[in-house]
Parts: sequence; C-alpha cells; structure tokens
Amino acid sequence: MRILLVGAGGVGTAITRIAARRPFFDEMVVADYDLGRAQAAAAATNDPRFRAERIDASDVEAVKNLITQVQADYLLNATDPRFVMTLFTAAQETQTGYLDMAMSLSRPHPERPYEQVGVMLGDEQFAQAPEWERTGRLALVGMGVEPGLSDVFARYAADELFDEIDEIGIRDGSNLTVDGLEFAPSFNIWTTIEECLNPPIVWEKERGWFTTAPFSEPEVFDFPEGIGPVQCVNVEHEEVLLIPRWVGAKRVTFKYGLGEDFIRTLQTLHALGLDRTEGVIVPGPAGPVSVSPRDVVAAGLPDPASLGARMRGKTCAGTWVSGVKDGQDREVYLYHVVDNEWTMAEYGSQAVVWQTAINPVVALELIANGTWTGAGVLGPEAFPPKPFLDLLTAYGSPWAMREQKSYRPNNVR
Repeated sequence: MRILLVGAGGVGTAITRIAARRPFFDEMVVADYDLGRAQAAAAATNDPRFRAERIDASDVEAVKNLITQVQADYLLNATDPRFVMTLFTAAQETQTGYLDMAMSLSRPHPERPYEQVGVMLGDEQFAQAPEWERTGRLALVGMGVEPGLSDVFARYAADELFDEIDEIGIRDGSNLTVDGLEFAPSFNIWTTIEECLNPPIVWEKERGWFTTAPFSEPEVFDFPEGIGPVQCVNVEHEEVLLIPRWVGAKRVTFKYGLGEDFIRTLQTLHALGLDRTEGVIVPGPAGPVSVSPRDVVAAGLPDPASLGARMRGKTCAGTWVSGVKDGQDREVYLYHVVDNEWTMAEYGSQAVVWQTAINPVVALELIANGTWTGAGVLGPEAFPPKPFLDLLTAYGSPWAMREQKSYRPNNVR
C-alpha cells in the first residue's frame, strides 16, 4: 500500500510516528503547505518508507497531480475540515481510496438554525456515494477517534452487547491541564470553534435529525480512570450523522466535556464575532487587508502539537449505550483513555492528537490486509468492529468497558 498523507500538523506527525512501527505499507508520502514541516515529520521516523512533498490542499488539480505522481493507493486527510471536499474530490477523480477524520462542513438552517438542520456534516460527501460505488473505490469517512473509534464502539455494542438499543451517546472528557496557560486548546482551535458554536445536532428515530442551541442539555458525566466528573454539553459532531445510518437506536447524541471555563471563553469569542470565518477589513502596512477573525484567534494561540511537554493528565473518548439485553435493562460505557505522560514518553506526541492519529492507521492496516473491504462512502460502523478493537489493543493501546448502574442523563426519555 502506498499512502499520501496530507497534513503534517500535530495529528499528521503523530500518524507518521505510529505508522513507522507497522509493516503493512510500502511508502507514506507526507505532504503539507509548509514543506519544512512535512520534511521534519518524515525525517523524524528515520524510516526510508517516508518522504516529504509540498502541497496546497485547496488546489484540486495540484492534489490530483501529486496523487498520480506518488501512485497513491489511499489519500489520508489530516487537514482541518475546510479542505475535506478538495481532497475528497481529488481522490474521487483519480479513483484513489480516501480516508478522513472529519467530514465536509455543515451550514446552519437559514431561518431556524436551532430547530432544523440545514446542510449537515458529510452531506456533500454522501451525495457522491454512487460514484464511489460505481468505481469500486472506498471513501472511509470519520475515522479518527471521535468520530471513528466512538463509532466502532457503537457498532460493537449493537453486535455484541444489546438486543435493543435506546440511546447511543458519545461522551468525551479529560482532566488535561497545560502548565502556565489558562486557555490552551489541546486540539485545532479552528475545528473546536466550528463544532462547539454550530447548532448541535441530535437524532431520534421518530423525529430524524434536528438541532438545538449551542451548549444545550448540560449534564455531569463521571469519566473513568481518575478523570472524574466533567460537565458535558451538546455539540455538533459527525457520530450523530453516521451512527443512525448503520446502527439501530432510538436516540443518538454527542456531548463534549468542555467545562464551564472553556464554554465561557467560546461564548465570549462568539459575542465578539471572533469565531467568524468571513474576512473583516483591517488596516495593514500596505493598506487595508481582509482577515478572518477565527484565523487570528488560531494564530494567537499555541500550536496544540507543541503543548505536550507542558500538558498533564488523561483524555477519554467513549460511547455510552443504554438498552436491553436478554430482557434486562443494561447500560455500558465503552471507552479509550490515553495518558499524556505515556504518549509523550513513547511517541513524543501529546495525548489528544495521538489518540486521534492511531485510529486511521489501524483502519488502513485492516484495509491493507483485506479485513475491511467495501466500496462507496462508508463510516466506521459499516465494518466489523472486533478486528479493529483487537488490532488497536495489539498496537499497545487497549480499550475498556464499564457497566453502568446509576448514570441517567437528564435528557433520556
């Protein structure tokens, strides 16, 4: 397998460090707008299977040319969601396999954004599914940790743990802190703003997809392995768009453990208009220039990939499921906890980007060895979950499950 990895930021760099320990691929070309960053990621592996190229991920023709040049079997997208459709289109038009960790962007309903969906996450990609099916190529979408591993957990619960599912609720939380910084997001701030300030989406069997207000339905979830209780709220996320397509449930939600301070900061950015992506005119040394406020916020914050040495604590990604098994009510929480101290010592990557990066590598290995096969635009739920979970454990990063007896979120009917 020959892989073109586009994006050499925190997640992309972690992908190279994880993949370098596995024998399933022949070459991985690391491409980034910043050639130096791509070269650094490739060279750090000390593995001749890695090399670097420069690419503008917004240029479809340039991406198509690079795919052809490197003879890629799969394009692995490790950029932020703005570039999903460019890379997805380039892979489609060159009949190359495709994998991403975040899907095409949504657009709120123009009149009732907190009640009805507009363009949903992934809609643009799913619209192209017939063409992918026609050419027999696979686009595996949403294959990070959330979405990704969380979706695998949902399919595993449906296959192995329940006869009937009432609710599948993704719950993400951490106790991570960064020495010397009061506000330092551990993941790409552009993406964080997008998913947290867009109208959150919920799915119900009798109602379909609908939206609510940002940070709605707050609840406290007790996370395992010493993380403890964290306030979680509804945010927009791909699992709610993916899981109902393949897994039977009465309700699907996603709640992020942001905590009160983080929520207040995001609300302030929104109140000041600093979450906007469209440019505003500001004075410049050569005259007025157009600047995106969100890009300014991102530029003013530290690169999440650089925070590892100052970061303390653990992060948890997991899927809470309630339903019935053998006539009895059951609740479980399937989860994956990563300790920043371990990822830094073992891989030199901070916990959040490493936890995201390991899952697409596992998925590509399953595709390379023929365990996961398919054609079209498919989410992680479309594939057998046990081989993935077994291989994740074999990578040295096991998952776990907790039976729940007392947790009842305030929104369960």
